Parts: sequence; C-alpha cells; structure tokens
Amino acid sequence: MAKITAQQVKSLRDKTSAGMMDAKKALVEADGDEKKAIEVLREKGIAKAQKKSGNTAADGLTRVAIHDNKAAIVEINSETDFVAANDDFKDLIDEVADQIALEQPDSVEAALGLPLRDGTIQDAIIHTSQITGEKITLRRFVVMTKNDEQNFGAYLHNGGQIGVLVKITGANEGVAKDVAMHVAAENPEFLSKDDIAPERLAQEKENLTKEALNEGKPENIVEKMVAGRLNKFLAGICLEDQPFAKDPDQSVSQFVKSEGGQLDAFVRYQVGEGVEEATESETK
Repeated sequence: MAKITAQQVKSLRDKTSAGMMDAKKALVEADGDEKKAIEVLREKGIAKAQKKSGNTAADGLTRVAIHDNKAAIVEINSETDFVAANDDFKDLIDEVADQIALEQPDSVEAALGLPLRDGTIQDAIIHTSQITGEKITLRRFVVMTKNDEQNFGAYLHNGGQIGVLVKITGANEGVAKDVAMHVAAENPEFLSKDDIAPERLAQEKENLTKEALNEGKPENIVEKMVAGRLNKFLAGICLEDQPFAKDPDQSVSQFVKSEGGQLDAFVRYQVGEGVEEATESETK
C-alpha cells in the first residue's frame, strides 16, 4: 500500500474541494494514484447525489446569459436559500447559463451532457452538491436566437429570484431591458391575446356575461359591458396590453412602438414556482 502524504491530500483537495478525510480515503483506495482518486470521489459524489434524489430542491437562482445573437434563461435549484447564496452555487449557475446559451441544447438531458470544466454540466452539478451537501438540479431553461435587427433584454430581480429574458425587433437594448423589468414586476402570462387558447377566451367571456346578467343589467348593454371587461382581463394577462410600469398612460406595446420596436418574445422564471415543497412530516 502506497504511503499517502499530506501534500498529496492537499493537491487532491485543491482540485476537487473534497474534505480532508474524503480526499485521504480516496487516495488510499486508489493506492496513491491521483487520477484514480478523483474518479473515486466522482463516483461517491454520484452515489450521494442519488441518495438525495428524494429531497425537494425548491430554492435556488435564475440566470440570463447573452452571447451576441444567442441567449438563455436558466433555473438551477437547491434545497435552501443559504446554499443558493453560496459562491460555488453562483459560479455554477453562471457557467451553466453561459454554456447553454452558446450551445443551444434542446432538452435538460442534452444540457447535462455539455462539456464544462473538466467534465460535463452533470459532473459540475454533482461536484457542487458534494461541496454544499444539498441536492442541486438543473430544473429548466429556454434558449433564444436573434438576428442583427433584434435586441435582447435581461433583468434579474432580488439577485436572481426572478429572471426575465425579452426579445424585441428594432429599438435598442435599453428598451428591451425596460420591458424585462416590467415583466418581472407585472408577471404577464402571454405576449398577446393571440397566444391565449380560444377555449379560455370563450370561457372567460361566458363567465363575464353571466356575471353581468346576474347584476341585473339589461341585455342590450351586457354585450358592451362584457367587451369592456374582457379587454380589462386581457390587459391583466397579456404583455402587449398591460399598462407600462414606467408610464401607465400607455401600454407596453405602445411604449415599444414609440421607440421604433416590436415585441417578439419573453420568458419569466420565478425560483421554485410550481415545485411542491416537502412538508415537515415528509422530511422526517
């Protein structure tokens, strides 16, 4: 059995961020071979990550990365906000967002296999999970591309608890960022009413009609009332029709048009939305 020196342990720790005892045990198992020891640590990291697979990762951060005509918005989750504030976690999401923006993968599975550092994104996630002691997951992302006449706008609220990526034609990056800030604050569901399923519009119109009739309004004015209320409903959920946060006297589409632009697309992520957190009884 090879004698393991303190220098070997230090070297392995510097390269892997493993704890002192974990590094020493890995070197012993690898008979002093550093490359084999790194593989031992990696395999143990995968095993630990699998054990944590039942944990709920509902905290974390979002990031937006823009590289020329390519962009991505990414959410990576952790179990606690304490870990999400960790520099290792922040470095991870910055690097992952950059790589996803550049490579434009079409699925989470494909993204996890992209090269990063000395391995893949999956390896980097496992490594960060080892360091933090928490389950970490690449939850979701959206990639975008644009042409030279278009502009991206990005905004992160509260350090990345909310992330927004916007694409517009014309205008400039400043206008696109203003729209991104609006999206972060007002949380529209759709770009325009054309994106809403006809069934939902029909249901909303039916509900508003019943509501107006139940108020005892004459049938000859119900149609006008419903039209007005439907427009108000659309203004609440469609980005184009929402009153612009910085100037409520005009809609977002009017603001962008006044700057020589047109709305094309947006994505808004809020950390943990839709994730069912484990109850205290479930975690015991």
